Amino acid sequence: MKRILVIAESTDIDNSSGAKANMALIKNLIKAGYLVKVCHYSRKEVEIEGAESVTIPENRKSLLFFLSRAERYLRYFLKLSINPKIEKKKGFSFTLQNDRNSIITALKKEKNFDPDWVLTLSQGGSFRPHHALLNLPEWHSKWIAYIHDPYPMHWYPKPYTWREPGYKLKQRFMEEIANKCKYAAFPSLYLKEWMGSHYQAYLEKGIVIPHQLNKEIEKTPSEKVKIDPSEFIVLHAGNFLQARQPNGLIDGFKKFVSKKPDARVKLIHIGPAPHYKEYLEKEAKDETRIEVFCESHPFNEVLWLQDKAAINIIIEAKAEFSPFLPGKFPHCIAAGKPILLLGPPKSEARRLLGEDYPYYSEIDDTEHIAILLEDLYLKWKQDENRMDYSKIGSYLSSTHLKEVIENL
Repeated sequence: MKRILVIAESTDIDNSSGAKANMALIKNLIKAGYLVKVCHYSRKEVEIEGAESVTIPENRKSLLFFLSRAERYLRYFLKLSINPKIEKKKGFSFTLQNDRNSIITALKKEKNFDPDWVLTLSQGGSFRPHHALLNLPEWHSKWIAYIHDPYPMHWYPKPYTWREPGYKLKQRFMEEIANKCKYAAFPSLYLKEWMGSHYQAYLEKGIVIPHQLNKEIEKTPSEKVKIDPSEFIVLHAGNFLQARQPNGLIDGFKKFVSKKPDARVKLIHIGPAPHYKEYLEKEAKDETRIEVFCESHPFNEVLWLQDKAAINIIIEAKAEFSPFLPGKFPHCIAAGKPILLLGPPKSEARRLLGEDYPYYSEIDDTEHIAILLEDLYLKWKQDENRMDYSKIGSYLSSTHLKEVIENL
């Protein structure tokens, strides 16, 4: 039995979409029959059935820790932001550097576990476990570095691109990962190719491990969001980042319901929307068949809602291309309902669903969105809104995951 040491930034599924994806991958490694040990920096105890779980403590006595708190106090209380200058010179914040050193210290105590593979899983734009592994050369020959998103930010495709403070040092960090890891894993084929276009080593060492399908997660009814099974529920569960503009969806839904004034239909959004909260709440006030909950919800409740909805929505940025595989893609596949995919003409989600997938539109094509919603509504009325995602489900499964790892 192969032994896999997983170093995860977080395994707290209510913390972020990255943590949800991390836990699904860990669960499927266990299901595939590997002996898994997880060292995580979740800042809380997280039990993982079938694996040994070790919480990495933060070093709160180091100079970097005190410097990070001094920077935080200056920012919060004096409104003085010095972090851009720190990152411009050092590449990374004092907090990240202290976290990296905390992880290194903890991993040096794990030498009794001799892994066949060491897998680093991060979240957001921090890559803390990867920072730590760069400083542990004895594991480089076993290192699978999971790259979940483009990094640094100037390697994002439009419209996201911007240059962070210290971007050249951040780019050097990613190049160092490419040079020193044994394999670089990506959740999507397009992301592997995109990162490889910036640095050849990612193409040469790249493998694709998609976000995993895990049907064993417990689902619990939502306390705040009520679902009436007699209503046609169109659900968007997720963050509305600035580039994920909801206007086309809202206007398309309003056009659709204007043609069905007596239909029992509802559009529900749940999840943070910092750039669109005021707009969404105004639209919900004006149209009673729109409900918005611009806040995070427990993961188990979100899964329950996705199962109960008639339609699940995946919305990406207005762009020509998206290399991302959305973290909620496996959850929507597991629900088995039609996915209304709103995004670029070329994307990983569309590649997996198929170029001829019928329920696709660009995010601002209001007329097409309204037509698709009407088509989906009629199918729902005829009880024909189940989808056969078996082929995609196999691709996202522990069986396929094991095939990828065994072929390394």
